Amino acid sequence: MRLSAIAAVVGAEVLTDELGVDVDACCACGADLMSDVLTYTRPGALLLTGLVNPQVIRTAEMADVVAILFVRGKRPPAETIDLARQVGIPLMSVSLTMFSAAGRLYEAGLRGCDLHGRS
Repeated sequence: MRLSAIAAVVGAEVLTDELGVDVDACCACGADLMSDVLTYTRPGALLLTGLVNPQVIRTAEMADVVAILFVRGKRPPAETIDLARQVGIPLMSVSLTMFSAAGRLYEAGLRGCDLHGRS
């Protein structure tokens, strides 16, 4: 699903306009534990999280995450946004809870990162 469609489905604000939203996410993963991101995502995934520190960007970069959607109205500090720009990871923010954002995206056709043959 294109990031532009993701933003529209959940009503997200794009925080890094210059990186564009014409990128596709193959699946989505919601996590606040960065160890879970490394374990349960796959390259090309959208990450839903409430963590806004620079470590989120570093973890997303290692996991080849295509974009990050901050939930619960969270907005990252300038240093996190700057790091995301440097590594080319688009950022979005939405006031929805992680559960609600994930549900809306699932309903729109974006599935979870199926790592074990289940959906």
